[in-house]
Amino acid sequence: METIINKIAESGIVTLNLETFLPAESAIAVFDLKPFLFREMILREKDFRASLPEHEWEQYRNKHVAVMCTADAIIPMWAYMLVASMLGGIALSVFSGTGTKLSEKLLLDNINSMDLSEYQDKRVVIKGCGDIPLPESAFLAITYKLKPVVKSLMYGEPCSTVPVYKRKKEIN
Repeated sequence: METIINKIAESGIVTLNLETFLPAESAIAVFDLKPFLFREMILREKDFRASLPEHEWEQYRNKHVAVMCTADAIIPMWAYMLVASMLGGIALSVFSGTGTKLSEKLLLDNINSMDLSEYQDKRVVIKGCGDIPLPESAFLAITYKLKPVVKSLMYGEPCSTVPVYKRKKEIN
């Protein structure tokens, strides 16, 4: 009987799934300015200032908060500043944009702060097919981050990869 050898397992290839860098969905909240607008069109300063203290701010405790307006309205800059001041001491961070864009920013922050030591001189495959669609920016960031330390970088699955980078052998 012939022994089956798992050549992929013996190859020393490290698979990196970018989904592991995504923030937990529960860590992100969205603050929409639309409910604070008069007729969903105009921000009235007096009404806005009066309504802010009445808002349930605790729902944003220890979360990253995306501040946006889903109405097609012109929002003065000071309104965003007031929201940020209300979130101070409650939220982990504030971000101007959608929840999706905030998630992408946190994903990129996680990639940029990763420890590279476990990838030093390794052959690394960036997992290509996952359960969650990832932005192109994540693949750009991980390539840029890993290239200086890895022996080679590939995209796909260990059994079927597309080469992206291979360090040239140094001649002494």
